[in-house]
Amino acid sequence: MKKLCTVVAIFVSLCFSMNVWASQSATKDECVLKCREAAAFINSKGLAAAIKEIGDPKGTFVWKDTYVFLMNLDGKMLAHPMQPELTQLAHCLLITDPTDKAIFVSFVNTARNEGQGWVEYLWPKPGKKSPSKKITYVYRVPGKDLFVAAGIYVGGMMY
Repeated sequence: MKKLCTVVAIFVSLCFSMNVWASQSATKDECVLKCREAAAFINSKGLAAAIKEIGDPKGTFVWKDTYVFLMNLDGKMLAHPMQPELTQLAHCLLITDPTDKAIFVSFVNTARNEGQGWVEYLWPKPGKKSPSKKITYVYRVPGKDLFVAAGIYVGGMMY
Protein backbone atom coordinates (compact mmCIF):
# COMPACT_ATOMS: atom_id res chain seq x y z
CA MET A 1 0.00 0.00 0.00
CA LYS A 2 2.86 2.38 0.86
CA LYS A 3 4.44 1.68 -2.54
CA LEU A 4 1.12 2.40 -4.29
CA CYS A 5 0.74 5.71 -2.41
CA THR A 6 4.27 6.69 -3.43
CA VAL A 7 3.57 5.87 -7.09
CA VAL A 8 0.29 7.83 -7.00
CA ALA A 9 2.02 10.79 -5.33
CA ILE A 10 4.74 10.82 -8.02
CA PHE A 11 2.11 10.58 -10.77
CA VAL A 12 0.07 13.45 -9.33
CA SER A 13 3.23 15.56 -8.96
CA LEU A 14 4.19 14.92 -12.59
CA CYS A 15 0.71 15.83 -13.80
CA PHE A 16 0.78 19.04 -11.78
CA SER A 17 4.25 19.91 -13.08
CA MET A 18 3.18 19.37 -16.68
CA ASN A 19 0.09 21.53 -16.10
CA VAL A 20 2.22 24.34 -14.68
CA TRP A 21 4.67 24.06 -17.59
CA ALA A 22 1.83 24.08 -20.14
CA SER A 23 0.30 27.19 -18.60
CA GLN A 24 3.66 28.95 -18.96
CA SER A 25 3.78 28.34 -22.73
CA ALA A 26 2.15 30.87 -25.03
CA THR A 27 -0.44 29.73 -27.56
CA LYS A 28 -1.01 30.57 -31.20
CA ASP A 29 -4.21 32.39 -30.25
CA GLU A 30 -2.30 34.54 -27.73
CA CYS A 31 0.25 35.45 -30.43
CA VAL A 32 -2.53 36.64 -32.73
CA LEU A 33 -4.19 38.59 -29.91
CA LYS A 34 -0.95 40.23 -28.72
CA CYS A 35 -0.01 41.22 -32.28
CA ARG A 36 -3.39 42.85 -32.81
CA GLU A 37 -3.04 44.63 -29.44
CA ALA A 38 0.42 45.84 -30.44
CA ALA A 39 -0.90 47.12 -33.79
CA ALA A 40 -3.70 48.97 -31.99
CA PHE A 41 -1.12 50.40 -29.58
CA ILE A 42 0.95 51.69 -32.52
CA ASN A 43 -2.08 53.34 -34.11
CA SER A 44 -3.32 54.88 -30.86
CA LYS A 45 -0.09 55.85 -29.03
CA GLY A 46 2.28 56.38 -31.94
CA LEU A 47 5.43 54.70 -33.19
CA ALA A 48 7.85 56.13 -30.62
CA ALA A 49 5.75 54.92 -27.68
CA ALA A 50 5.30 51.53 -29.36
CA ILE A 51 9.04 51.09 -29.95
CA LYS A 52 9.66 51.80 -26.28
CA GLU A 53 6.92 49.44 -25.03
CA ILE A 54 7.53 46.59 -27.48
CA GLY A 55 11.29 46.80 -26.92
CA ASP A 56 10.91 46.57 -23.12
CA PRO A 57 11.76 43.03 -21.89
CA LYS A 58 9.43 43.67 -18.93
CA GLY A 59 6.73 45.36 -20.99
CA THR A 60 3.18 44.50 -21.95
CA PHE A 61 4.19 42.61 -25.06
CA VAL A 62 6.40 40.05 -23.33
CA TRP A 63 4.46 37.22 -21.72
CA LYS A 64 4.95 33.60 -20.72
CA ASP A 65 7.71 32.30 -23.01
CA THR A 66 7.34 34.70 -25.96
CA TYR A 67 7.18 38.32 -27.09
CA VAL A 68 6.12 40.71 -29.85
CA PHE A 69 8.69 42.39 -32.08
CA LEU A 70 8.22 45.28 -34.53
CA MET A 71 9.67 45.77 -38.02
CA ASN A 72 9.09 47.90 -41.08
CA LEU A 73 8.53 46.59 -44.60
CA ASP A 74 12.14 47.41 -45.52
CA GLY A 75 13.29 44.71 -43.09
CA LYS A 76 14.48 47.09 -40.37
CA MET A 77 13.95 45.81 -36.83
CA LEU A 78 12.43 48.68 -34.85
CA ALA A 79 11.89 46.91 -31.51
CA HIS A 80 12.90 43.50 -30.15
CA PRO A 81 12.73 42.90 -26.39
CA MET A 82 15.05 39.87 -26.32
CA GLN A 83 17.64 40.84 -28.92
CA PRO A 84 17.74 44.65 -29.02
CA GLU A 85 21.02 44.47 -30.96
CA LEU A 86 18.92 43.61 -34.03
CA THR A 87 17.61 47.19 -34.00
CA GLN A 88 21.15 48.44 -34.64
CA LEU A 89 21.33 46.72 -38.04
CA ALA A 90 20.41 48.58 -41.22
CA HIS A 91 18.06 45.66 -41.95
CA CYS A 92 17.67 41.99 -41.01
CA LEU A 93 17.04 40.63 -44.50
CA LEU A 94 20.30 38.70 -44.74
CA ILE A 95 19.79 36.80 -41.49
CA THR A 96 19.04 33.14 -42.08
CA ASP A 97 18.17 30.22 -39.86
CA PRO A 98 20.35 27.06 -39.79
CA THR A 99 18.50 25.73 -42.86
CA ASP A 100 19.46 28.92 -44.80
CA LYS A 101 15.89 30.20 -44.76
CA ALA A 102 15.88 34.01 -44.95
CA ILE A 103 13.37 34.32 -42.13
CA PHE A 104 13.05 38.10 -42.06
CA VAL A 105 12.47 38.13 -45.83
CA SER A 106 9.64 35.65 -45.17
CA PHE A 107 8.21 37.95 -42.49
CA VAL A 108 8.34 40.99 -44.77
CA ASN A 109 6.80 39.10 -47.70
CA THR A 110 3.99 37.76 -45.51
CA ALA A 111 3.21 41.24 -44.16
CA ARG A 112 3.47 42.93 -47.56
CA ASN A 113 1.64 40.34 -49.67
CA GLU A 114 -0.92 38.80 -47.33
CA GLY A 115 -1.17 41.25 -44.44
CA GLN A 116 -0.99 38.40 -41.92
CA GLY A 117 0.08 34.79 -41.68
CA TRP A 118 2.36 32.22 -40.06
CA VAL A 119 6.05 31.60 -40.85
CA GLU A 120 7.92 28.48 -39.72
CA TYR A 121 11.69 28.52 -39.06
CA LEU A 122 14.40 27.78 -36.49
CA TRP A 123 15.33 30.34 -33.80
CA PRO A 124 16.97 30.12 -30.36
CA LYS A 125 14.71 30.29 -27.32
CA PRO A 126 15.36 33.33 -25.11
CA GLY A 127 18.58 32.76 -23.18
CA LYS A 128 19.62 29.78 -25.35
CA LYS A 129 22.12 29.46 -28.19
CA SER A 130 20.87 26.38 -30.06
CA PRO A 131 17.90 26.87 -32.42
CA SER A 132 14.44 25.40 -31.88
CA LYS A 133 11.51 25.05 -34.28
CA LYS A 134 9.35 28.15 -34.08
CA ILE A 135 6.23 29.43 -35.81
CA THR A 136 5.58 33.15 -35.85
CA TYR A 137 2.43 35.08 -36.59
CA VAL A 138 3.08 38.18 -38.70
CA TYR A 139 0.49 40.99 -38.72
CA ARG A 140 0.73 44.16 -40.78
CA VAL A 141 -0.27 47.25 -38.86
CA PRO A 142 -3.35 48.64 -40.65
CA GLY A 143 -2.53 51.77 -42.63
CA LYS A 144 1.23 51.54 -42.03
CA ASP A 145 4.33 50.06 -43.64
CA LEU A 146 5.00 48.24 -40.34
CA PHE A 147 4.30 44.82 -38.95
CA VAL A 148 4.38 43.13 -35.59
CA ALA A 149 5.05 39.47 -35.00
CA ALA A 150 5.03 36.94 -32.17
CA GLY A 151 5.79 33.25 -32.18
CA ILE A 152 5.78 30.05 -30.25
CA TYR A 153 8.25 27.22 -30.07
CA VAL A 154 6.85 23.90 -31.20
CA GLY A 155 7.89 20.31 -30.76
CA GLY A 156 9.61 18.58 -27.94
CA MET A 157 13.16 17.56 -27.14
CA MET A 158 13.94 16.87 -30.80
CA TYR A 159 13.92 20.56 -31.76
